[in-house]
Amino acid sequence: MSGHSKFANIKHKKERNDAAKGKIFTIIGREIAIAVNEGGPDPANNSKLRDVIAKAKSNNMPNDTIERGIKKAAGDADAVNYEQVTYEGYGPSGIAIIVEALTDNRNRTSANVRSAFSKGSGNIGTPGCVSFMFDKKGQIVIDKEECDMDADDLMMLALDAGAEDFKEEEDSFEILTDPDSFSQVRQNLEEQGISMASADITMIPQTYVTLTDESDIKQLNRTLDLLDDDDDVQAVYTNLQESDED
Repeated sequence: MSGHSKFANIKHKKERNDAAKGKIFTIIGREIAIAVNEGGPDPANNSKLRDVIAKAKSNNMPNDTIERGIKKAAGDADAVNYEQVTYEGYGPSGIAIIVEALTDNRNRTSANVRSAFSKGSGNIGTPGCVSFMFDKKGQIVIDKEECDMDADDLMMLALDAGAEDFKEEEDSFEILTDPDSFSQVRQNLEEQGISMASADITMIPQTYVTLTDESDIKQLNRTLDLLDDDDDVQAVYTNLQESDED
């Protein structure tokens, strides 16, 4: 993966989310609800909520929308209770796919996810069937154009804050953390005025697979498009080797 631009892929994914007319706001709204339910409405005492708020701001969610979401989750007895569910399976040529969802109707979500897999000639597997091929990490991506700090200085700042790894890509810097250290590392960088293109807990493939068959690529994209259009789906991870042109 040396020299490969992860930022190009992140920009591509963000553009797709933006084009989905508020899908990203729906995703973040549910994450706010989960964070408040788990740790309370005060960001000062809820690191998960702090992380979601930072994610919301990086996606240009208005402050009043964030505050309304927190208040609704904290004070509305009739607020929807979302359940976190994860699906694992295979796409064409054995591409590994992990789907994370927040849902108020597990049966609906399960049916939609299964349909997305089958329409792309894939299939749902048993829990754990592909997740062993991924590492759960905190991932912070910094756009080089938005960062005035020297690469070595940024690396030392990140490592001192508790990061595990630092990589320089073509147009970005990537910082990886243990999931438990992610919130503190992100907050330390934020306090230093570092602008982040993305900051989230993610699943990173240990190895990547390249698809060359046009039919396989078309089938996989069909599955990913259907999952992307589903409001219950929060995140999709694959071990597909994406090109910078994607």
